[in-house]
Amino acid sequence: MIDLKDKKIAVISLGCDKNRVDTEYMLGNVYKFATLTDDPFDAEIIIVNTCAFLEASRKESVDTVLEFNEYRKVGKLEKLVITGCLPQKFIGEIFEELTEADVFLGFRDYDLLEDALKESYATGRRVNYVGKKDRVESVKRIVSTPLHYAYLKIADGCNNRCTYCLIPYIRGKYTSEPMEKLLSEAESLGDISELILVAQDITRYGIDLYGKAKLPELITRLSGLDNVRKIRLLYCYPDMIDDELISVIKNDPKVIKYIDIPLQHADDGILKLMNRSGRGEDYLALINKLKSEIPGIAIRSTFITGFPGEDETAFENLKKFLLKAKLFNAGFFAYSREEGTPAYKLKNQVPSSVKKKRLKELYDLQKKISADTLAEYKGKTIEVVFDEIDYDRELFVGRAYFSAPEIDGKVYFTSGTQVVQGETYKIKIKRTDSYDLYGSVTE
Repeated sequence: MIDLKDKKIAVISLGCDKNRVDTEYMLGNVYKFATLTDDPFDAEIIIVNTCAFLEASRKESVDTVLEFNEYRKVGKLEKLVITGCLPQKFIGEIFEELTEADVFLGFRDYDLLEDALKESYATGRRVNYVGKKDRVESVKRIVSTPLHYAYLKIADGCNNRCTYCLIPYIRGKYTSEPMEKLLSEAESLGDISELILVAQDITRYGIDLYGKAKLPELITRLSGLDNVRKIRLLYCYPDMIDDELISVIKNDPKVIKYIDIPLQHADDGILKLMNRSGRGEDYLALINKLKSEIPGIAIRSTFITGFPGEDETAFENLKKFLLKAKLFNAGFFAYSREEGTPAYKLKNQVPSSVKKKRLKELYDLQKKISADTLAEYKGKTIEVVFDEIDYDRELFVGRAYFSAPEIDGKVYFTSGTQVVQGETYKIKIKRTDSYDLYGSVTE
């Protein structure tokens, strides 16, 4: 049997931050039996942890596999491994078609990676280990983000059954992680300036384990950890944001005054077709309540345009909502027709050309809203955590409280003195645009 200790393994993570956490668990597993490298060209084994949420995600996953397969000719590649959502959902299709890959594992099969690789080396055959396990054994993560912030995935799967979404069919039912396990994991991450809570829906945390929503309690207990300086909340569904959660966000000094609420639309008819709870006026009332209860709170959301049945009236209702809500940050997506979801069979599918046009309109509208919001910071001094250096621009790059990593805008700044990654600095803002701020460290 081959010894993998001398093999170098590179891991490529695609998709969302939740998938990134899965990748970090996989890295911890790989570390036990092989050598990790961040240079795929120097790796004998390349693992691609895939996303399958949308057609575009699946295409990116397949294209990435094909791209790295070329390293058999120009690099050291011996084995190409596909893990994650793509094989988990579509193994019946891709095992026979994607012959470039040697090993296939689902997102619960990472513990079997060593065995799968050894079998592939020993037999020279392609191996399929998808679905052999129903959970990943606990292993210490190797964090792939900058060391001063990290994601904490508090649950997996989803019970919401939105008609456009494949997640329940890929990830299964909503499953919370035990609170004590999460506290231990957060403590093991070391000193971090920002702990970012993620799940498909963090507001439902604990219902399956404890019979009631436990997100406020989890936040409070995480806030009590000495190594965690700040906590950020992503993916809070609107129907579960209650007074208790609002109070925790408002009163806990470690909780960043920021919340991501994926609303998806604001027209009542479209929301009903999407199987989303609530109406546009409910969403607006929630946003106004948050702004009233927590002055200065940054609210982020995402929206889908081009959903089946979205006529001009429904689209205009969405635009009117954005003008009233004045969200700090917003992302927009054209509806992707996913086979296997209820929305796939809906009538009145919107043409691709119309989707693209509407998507541009929404981005242009939000761009103006964001530009007006950011313009208010010109001349002001704000606190910014230093993340990295933009060597092309020759500027330091950081984030204010109203920006989450990777998805929101940045603060570019200069400094006459040394700055330390992960530390917070007072930046005087000299210029703004529709997305980013520019300034310098105050003396």
